[in-house]
Amino acid sequence: MNRAILLTAPGAAAIAVVRITGPGVRAFLARRFSRAVAPLRCVHGDVRDAGGEVLDDAVVVLAEDGRWADLNLHGGPWVVESVLALLERNGFAVVRPDGADPAPADAFDAAPADAFDAAPSDAFDARATLEREVLCHLPLARTEAAIRVLLAQPAAWQRFVASGPGARAIAAVLADASLRHLLRPPRVAIVGPPNVGKSTLANQLFGQQRSITADLPGTTRDWVGEIANLDGLPVMLMDTPGLRATDDAIERTAIERSREVIESAELIVEVRDPSTAGHPRAFARGLLVLNKADLSPSAPPAEGAAAIATVATTGQGVGALRRAIRAWFGCDDLAPDRPRWWTRRQRDVLLRASIDFQALAEL
Repeated sequence: MNRAILLTAPGAAAIAVVRITGPGVRAFLARRFSRAVAPLRCVHGDVRDAGGEVLDDAVVVLAEDGRWADLNLHGGPWVVESVLALLERNGFAVVRPDGADPAPADAFDAAPADAFDAAPSDAFDARATLEREVLCHLPLARTEAAIRVLLAQPAAWQRFVASGPGARAIAAVLADASLRHLLRPPRVAIVGPPNVGKSTLANQLFGQQRSITADLPGTTRDWVGEIANLDGLPVMLMDTPGLRATDDAIERTAIERSREVIESAELIVEVRDPSTAGHPRAFARGLLVLNKADLSPSAPPAEGAAAIATVATTGQGVGALRRAIRAWFGCDDLAPDRPRWWTRRQRDVLLRASIDFQALAEL
């Protein structure tokens, strides 16, 4: 069967790589690529549709046995989707990173970590099941740390199995979902009343300005969601409008919509003014941040909570908040040499191995 799979992460990028496999590889390149290809050679030419229109100037690398080829494209979403559509029209079954139809350009949701569990093994030049799982999940690795941890897993698992781990060691690996979070960015909502510095704090976490900030309450009229790299952990950071009663119809609608975003979040970062530090928290779960700590440095924490003091305008305390978010998802230690699971198959093997060590041979 002819198949095509996007090997690089979805979204805009400098380069996108589409691997094509199957008996139709050479015929497709002969019809749709402007130059003759040779095994193990980088060949630069044009990818053309049936009408002769150039979709992209690409670099094609054909495998030594001709079973597959990599199309190295410019990474614009239009280019990638156009080439994938061309492949579909030419008989290639497209395996998409999200396991579904292409997402709209403004979609923010990350691909599920099990999206490639059923990806065809012949699409990847790997022998062992674990190695194939590493390769087919690489498109979901959005940070350097995620790539390093994922690529280190075959060797880490080999060492782990060779050590003859007991039930306690296996249970510790089962409890570690950090690689799942590295491949499926968790949702983190920044919430709180107006004018406490939520958007300024969000911009500090993004590392650049994403939300408009001003001293006027209600500046953020809708939630803003984008991936933020928190020292290796990618999170879908969602800056929400200030929660308050308002007569402004637009702001009121935005606040109501943001409540759905907050409910779907895996972590809530509640931002408060130091003057309200002693008040009960509005949200029972998540982290508490007392921003503008420079205005009231001696303010006590809220009831039953250890607060993180920040000054978003200067970045003070933002490092501590980053560490707290990583720790919340078990990603405070991203050493690549530890074995981690990231697919349902691996988790099921570990569950069986907790009863019968020999099950680890299935990895």
